[in-house]
Amino acid sequence: MKPLRIATRGSDLALIQARQIAARVEKELGCETELVVLRTTGDRIQDRSLSKIGGKGLFIKEIEEALLDGRADVAVHSAKDIPAQIADGCVLAAFPERVDPRDALASKVRGTKLLDLAPGARVGTGSTRRMALLRSLRPDLEIIPMRGNVPTRLGRLEGDELDAVVLACAGLDRLGLSDSIDDRISTDLMLPAVGQGLLALETRAEDEWRERIQSLENAEIAALARSERAYQCALGGDCSVPLAGFAERRTGGELRFRGLVSSLDGRVIARAERIGSEEDAVRLGEQVAAAVLDAGGREILETLAAEGESGA
Repeated sequence: MKPLRIATRGSDLALIQARQIAARVEKELGCETELVVLRTTGDRIQDRSLSKIGGKGLFIKEIEEALLDGRADVAVHSAKDIPAQIADGCVLAAFPERVDPRDALASKVRGTKLLDLAPGARVGTGSTRRMALLRSLRPDLEIIPMRGNVPTRLGRLEGDELDAVVLACAGLDRLGLSDSIDDRISTDLMLPAVGQGLLALETRAEDEWRERIQSLENAEIAALARSERAYQCALGGDCSVPLAGFAERRTGGELRFRGLVSSLDGRVIARAERIGSEEDAVRLGEQVAAAVLDAGGREILETLAAEGESGA
C-alpha cells in the first residue's frame, strides 16, 4: 500500500498537528505516511491583514489544490482557518480532537489578566473578532493589528512595543508554550472563533481514504464541530467579520451554543444562545445563526459589507 500523503502548512504549529495525525494513522490504520508541506498564500503575505487580501481561505487554497490534483490524500487543518465554503470535490471527513478553545493573553508583566491591564495598554492581535471584543470589553486599550507565527507574536512583548498579545490557547498548548499564558480568557468574556481548538481532516469527496479517515473522528467532538460549521455556513462570514460561535456539552449531554456578530468597533453586538440535543447539533447551529441575525446581526453584516465595498 502506498503511504498516505498528508498535506499541511509549514509552520511549527501546523507540522506538530500533522505529525500527530500521522502517528495516529500509522498506529490505528496501519499504513505509512508522508508529509506534503505546502506554503500557502496566507503564509507568503505577512504585511497585510487577512481581511484585506482574501480571508482565511488563503491558508487552505493551495492545500485543497494538492488534494484535488492528487499530490495529497488528506489535509490537516486548524478548523478555525477553514472558511464557510470549501472547494468543490472536497469534504471535511473527520474532526479528531479539540483542545482548549479559549483565547489566551500573554502579558509583558507576568501574571497580568485581561481585566487588570493598565488603561491605555497596547495589545496586539491579528483577529477582527478579538479586536472587536477587546474594544467592547476594554475601550481604553490601544489595539495593535499584527500577523506572523506564534513565536513572532510573543516576541513583540520584548522591549516597549506591546504590553500584551492575544492568541489561541490551543496553539500555545500544542507548541509547548503554555507557560507563556497569563490569562485563559473566559468564554463569557471573549466568545471563541468557530472551530477554535479543533483539528479538521479534509479529503476528496470521492476517495477511498474518506471512509478510513472518518474512523479517526471523535463522535462527541464532531457534534460540536458540525454545529459550529452549520452556524458559520448559515452566516457566511469570513475573517473580515467579527463573528464568534461556540458549542459546548453540558452536564446531561445537552449542547449549549452561543453565537455573536459584532461591529468592528465592538459597540454593537448581536448575541444569541440556544440549548439542544446532540442529535440536533447541526440544526442548533443554524437556529443560533438565525437568532443572531434577528437580534441585529443582519444589520451589522449589511453595514460591514457596504463598508467593504466602499473601501472604508
